[in-house]
Amino acid sequence: MTQKQLFDELVKKEVVDGATAEKILREADLSGMRAEELLYTRTNADQVAVAKVKSALIGAPYKKIDAASIPEDLLKLIPKDTSQNYRVVPVERKDGMLIVGMLYPDDMRAQEALRFIAKREHVSLGVYLITPADLTEVWRKYLPYKDEIESAVREMNLKQEEDDRLTGLEEGARTPDDAPIIKIVASTLRHAVESNASDIHIEPQRNYLRIRFRVDGELREVSSLPAVLSQPVISRVKVLAKMRLDETRVPQDSRFRTLISGREIDFRIATFPTPSGEKVAIRVLDAAQGLKDLKDIGLTERNYRIIDEALHAPFGMILISGPTGSGKSTTLYAMMQKLNSDSINVVTLEDPVEYFMAGVNQSQVKPEIGYSFASGLRQILRQDPDVIMVGEIRDSETASLAVNAALTGHVMLSTIHTNNSVGVIPRFIDLGVPSFLLSSAVNVMIAQRLVGRLCQKCKVGETSEGEVKEAIVKAIRGDEKTRR
Repeated sequence: MTQKQLFDELVKKEVVDGATAEKILREADLSGMRAEELLYTRTNADQVAVAKVKSALIGAPYKKIDAASIPEDLLKLIPKDTSQNYRVVPVERKDGMLIVGMLYPDDMRAQEALRFIAKREHVSLGVYLITPADLTEVWRKYLPYKDEIESAVREMNLKQEEDDRLTGLEEGARTPDDAPIIKIVASTLRHAVESNASDIHIEPQRNYLRIRFRVDGELREVSSLPAVLSQPVISRVKVLAKMRLDETRVPQDSRFRTLISGREIDFRIATFPTPSGEKVAIRVLDAAQGLKDLKDIGLTERNYRIIDEALHAPFGMILISGPTGSGKSTTLYAMMQKLNSDSINVVTLEDPVEYFMAGVNQSQVKPEIGYSFASGLRQILRQDPDVIMVGEIRDSETASLAVNAALTGHVMLSTIHTNNSVGVIPRFIDLGVPSFLLSSAVNVMIAQRLVGRLCQKCKVGETSEGEVKEAIVKAIRGDEKTRR
């Protein structure tokens, strides 16, 4: 089976559209990457649907893997490095047969590695086709994060000290070996990606180093380390981000990209001086998680239809308001995903560029050298854009230029800080934009918030009674009136 055959069948089954398939195949041909892998990282294609189409083509049965049912002893047969390298995981061992799940059953190198394992264990092989999501779930079962951290700390032979012990002024600082520190940082970054964390906080406290992840909008502590590790761990992060190690008095920011579980992940680093040492906040930018389809971000059918019409209008502004961390950038990227095609020139101004999108011309502003949203927007208008995305409208000049761009044949996407969608109008007037221009320039104003979602696997239906039922009915009736 060739990648072309797979994508032809995916188009036929309407799993992906023809334009997307052609674009991914062309990119795979130019980059040398596997087209199927690009499909998973560049789009939100239904992984199960892709697996079923592929199963019919290659004759390997598809199976949904239950990671929780795989015993830890079985995982030892295929080490995690081997599993990640060849995209293969053990599923079951019975009657002298080792059953494995493979993302790419046609990979000759993976087949050779499995034959070696089967020969070593004196078993025959059975193969199921699995999805990337199942693969990631099984990877999480390998050596847990806390075990890795504790193992690294043990390697350093640190002596536990009393929390309130005072450090003498003449005492020299201990210099631990680099290897355990590298392991701690690497394990932390990897675990954050596997946990779908959006942020990592490395926070020196008075008596210990606290590491917290933000998952689904909520911060939770995942590890605490001896205070003596604060400086080495933070220095390691700064080395990765190519920051100045000797500068601890002022905040710094940078970013770096690395490969985790076969995916390119961007990390955006920001340091902040505190009395206990530098605090580090790391934004985890995983394109596979952050780049979503517009249909997958929770819009109701009515709201989706309104936004879709505005995106296909010949000109006008689409503005998103909401507090920090409410998903405004995710919505903007989803809109650009929908508009991105060979026939449309999409140009962006961002601070910073969060996700790199193939086919979109992205630029990062640098206010320290005079390259601001306002000056960048002037230059963008000379780039023959069809769609312009400006990360945020912050000042009068940017607001004025954005409105003029929207009135001169461009679709303008941006965010603005207001409490609600109606507040966009007075905010623009406050920024000096003439009110009579707004009705022609602004197509859609959106107010956005994040809402917790029930687990799709374990949610259970319940019947509401009494006051709760009355409140629900009242809310639904009110919503129906609003729609009418």
